[in-house]
Amino acid sequence: MDIVAHMEGIEITPLKIIEGADGNVMHAIKNSDPQYSQFGEAYFSTVKYQKIKGWKKHSQMISNLIVPHGEIQFVFYDDRQNSITKDAYLTINLSQKNYQRLTVQPGLWMAFKGMGKGQNMVLNFANICHDPNESINDPLETSKIPYPL
Repeated sequence: MDIVAHMEGIEITPLKIIEGADGNVMHAIKNSDPQYSQFGEAYFSTVKYQKIKGWKKHSQMISNLIVPHGEIQFVFYDDRQNSITKDAYLTINLSQKNYQRLTVQPGLWMAFKGMGKGQNMVLNFANICHDPNESINDPLETSKIPYPL
């Protein structure tokens, strides 16, 4: 099993948190950012402590993933035939302490796990609206992806 520090098709962008006396402003994405392609929809997904959601692979959606609350561990698997990172894994934890945006191109498998003891929330700012026909799921219980989550 090859675990890599960088994966073809994933860009990691540090984000700003502007602290204020009455609360913080947490940047997510601007239309002037190079990772912005277009707006389809934005949605939040939560995952409970030590619970895992995955595996999922999109064929068209570009995901911009941000964790504004809690801590989430993301695992990506690359099974694309012509990729320089084929058969590799990338693991990254995002939280307010590691506040970054993951821009994920289509064709990569993704799973994520709740690492914080409270609520763990991810924002997906996607380039297209959700379409169940453009993604496939590989349930953890029967998955052929050889990664011990």
